Amino acid sequence: MVVTLNTRPVQKFSKILGLGTARPDVVVTNDDVCEWIDSSDEWIRTRTGISTRHRADSETSAMDLAIAAARDALQRSAVPPEEIDGVIVSTISHPYATPSLAAKLAHEIGVSPAAAYDISAACAGYCYGVGQADALVRAGAARNVLVVGVEKLSDFIDNSERSISFLLGDGAGAVVVGPSEEAGIGPTVWGSDGSKWETINMTHSLLEVRNRDWINNPVQEDEQVWPTLYQDGPTVFRWAAWEMAKVAQQALDEAGVSAEDLGAFVPHQANMRIIDQLVKTLKLPDHVVVGRDIADAGNTSAASVPLAARRLLDEHPELSGRLALQIGFGAGLVYAAQVVVLP
Repeated sequence: MVVTLNTRPVQKFSKILGLGTARPDVVVTNDDVCEWIDSSDEWIRTRTGISTRHRADSETSAMDLAIAAARDALQRSAVPPEEIDGVIVSTISHPYATPSLAAKLAHEIGVSPAAAYDISAACAGYCYGVGQADALVRAGAARNVLVVGVEKLSDFIDNSERSISFLLGDGAGAVVVGPSEEAGIGPTVWGSDGSKWETINMTHSLLEVRNRDWINNPVQEDEQVWPTLYQDGPTVFRWAAWEMAKVAQQALDEAGVSAEDLGAFVPHQANMRIIDQLVKTLKLPDHVVVGRDIADAGNTSAASVPLAARRLLDEHPELSGRLALQIGFGAGLVYAAQVVVLP
């Protein structure tokens, strides 16, 4: 006897139903940064486009930021908590290897027993999450999925180093992805280049901290024992500015649209010069509004794309319902891009 298994009905299309954010209250200026490193406000603005970055205080955790952004997204989407079947959190700053931030978040916002898991794709993580949520909804594995990109990077930086720490901020962005009568999320173009694994990394691993011979190798003056972030800036810049334009163009091609069809371009907020180069290489028309949240928010890794998208929608409400090309790229090195309809 042949047994036929039941399967769930598939959903042809999905879309973003609501987009929420959380921005910490502490504003760190370039003058503040120059108290930690030998630099100037002019140099930082010229090289990165950053004037300020938001950072959370010591009492605010990545979980707190995720909860605030998730609740905002749920409210904007009008999807009841009991209809959320999945929670995907992208973060590199959750201070626990396990359990996941997503499982606790699901409980805190009242969507349990939704499936919940974290992903580690750094600055590409939000776009990775949107791609996964799109697939889950269309496969019938979930009715609605909450995707959160959240970082408290200030817990993992050394303010005295000058390769990456002065760029970074904290924040969270979240979307609810659900079913749609027409396509609201195009094909996700994603991938990795592990040959550049060392270019954005941690100073050392937790195992190195644990296994250190503290008697014969004591802590030196001004030594940072806690693992912190660093990067090979020139290598990352060249990779992002040139290779990511190809990925962005592929996302347009696979979605069957051109740059002329876009209302907005929302790239990862890594560096204003990278954003400018992508705009130039993609030959985006003047009518395409470009996310430049980095000027005030800094680089917030997995949170940067949704934070920039929310700001665009707040400043240009006419973009609601228009197409946006979004792309994230970062440590791994990893990348992901897709064309979406803005909520």
